[in-house]
Amino acid sequence: MKYGSLILEKKEFVYLKRILNISGYAEDHLTQRCLAKLSEELKTANIVDEDKIPYDIVRFNSKVTVVLNNGIQETLQVVIPMDRDIKTNKISVLTPMGSALFGYSKGDTVLWDFPSGKQQIKITDVQQEETYKGIDVAI
Repeated sequence: MKYGSLILEKKEFVYLKRILNISGYAEDHLTQRCLAKLSEELKTANIVDEDKIPYDIVRFNSKVTVVLNNGIQETLQVVIPMDRDIKTNKISVLTPMGSALFGYSKGDTVLWDFPSGKQQIKITDVQQEETYKGIDVAI
């Protein structure tokens, strides 16, 4: 892990904690396990102000290029749940892949339990789109 722990911007961290609290009711047991693992990782995450977050961290609206175990390369955008659109490769942070990537950085390799089994994911690129302005959380 490039930075030693997950790195999250303060407002995104608070928003993510809130949606993780209500997402515990997901019907899919495997998705619940992925979200529980993300919740555990958040306990040791480095929470920083907007101006201190490194540019290569996966956060809301980041476009992330990954290489999977099988050599397939994909570019995905990690978004808040209401913005997900699989047709345009926008995946919710509450999906197994979204939860696996959030807070990691370019160059990191993530080992994650997916519904299809454990997979290793290499993050080869992170591009920042405009951060989500709808996250208005009082800190």
